[in-house]
Amino acid sequence: MPPRRRFGKRLVKSFLPILFVIGLALVGSLSFIVYCVTRPARRPYVVTPESFARISGRALKVTDETWPNKDGRAARGWLLKGAEGAPAVVLLHRYGGDRSWLFNLGVKINETTNYTILWPELRGHGQQPLVSWTSFGAREGDDVLAAIEFLQKLKSEGQKSLVSESFGVYGVELGAYSALKAASQDARIKVLVLDSITSSPNDLLNSSVSSCVGIDNGLIQSLSRTAMKVYMLGRYDSTSGCDLARSVRDQRVLLLSGAEAGRLRDATGALQSCFANPGNVEARIDLPLSGFSLPSATGEQGEAYDRVVIDFFDRNLH
Repeated sequence: MPPRRRFGKRLVKSFLPILFVIGLALVGSLSFIVYCVTRPARRPYVVTPESFARISGRALKVTDETWPNKDGRAARGWLLKGAEGAPAVVLLHRYGGDRSWLFNLGVKINETTNYTILWPELRGHGQQPLVSWTSFGAREGDDVLAAIEFLQKLKSEGQKSLVSESFGVYGVELGAYSALKAASQDARIKVLVLDSITSSPNDLLNSSVSSCVGIDNGLIQSLSRTAMKVYMLGRYDSTSGCDLARSVRDQRVLLLSGAEAGRLRDATGALQSCFANPGNVEARIDLPLSGFSLPSATGEQGEAYDRVVIDFFDRNLH
């Protein structure tokens, strides 16, 4: 063997351990990132049905329910029953939130309209979640449809169907994207209220990666998206919100956001032109308060926001 070839082989062999260590470090780093973003921080509930009853003095018949998702995994949520034959409203929190963030809003909707209210816990969220990871909207849209199936099976005291064939869904950010995805597949969802919707799962994943590693780097985000696809065995879905909106036909839609939502405010405003029937879409993206601040909202601003949401459901969900 010529000396030059022998030298080349020795050089390659000397680099193999280094490349192996680099590859191992890369896989380890991406595994950490995927674990970090798919398991957002879990905090104590802002409010529970029990604590709400103690503070307000009102005894609400809110029950803790479970039902199967379409992939066979279990889902859970709080349920507040309304009048027999009335519509139902599903409330979906943001990434990093939980069902308690929207509890007060749901109670107010029920008291005003007598609609049945369901607060599902998005997968990977809440205390001791039944599904430990989030899919950034890839599975959550199907989870919303499973929640509607659960609601349709509920019976009143007279053993009749508790809810009608009409459903409304409210969502913030990840919850809004999940609501839109569900509505693009199921015409039973008649009314949508979408607050500060993420433009796509990729956009939400990118911001989550930046929060986890403390660096806003395009290469890291691109590698993380690839790792997420591997983690979800190729079932990671990055369909844009605009593409989903084109499949929404007759539903009434309210888009909400405010300055505190940052770039999500622009994404929400841009979504208006994507719907097949823009005449069915209303937009209020100049609000002083958005769904991001609902857990801490008090006073006139909180009441004004709730009133916008309640009035839209009351006017359009029949």
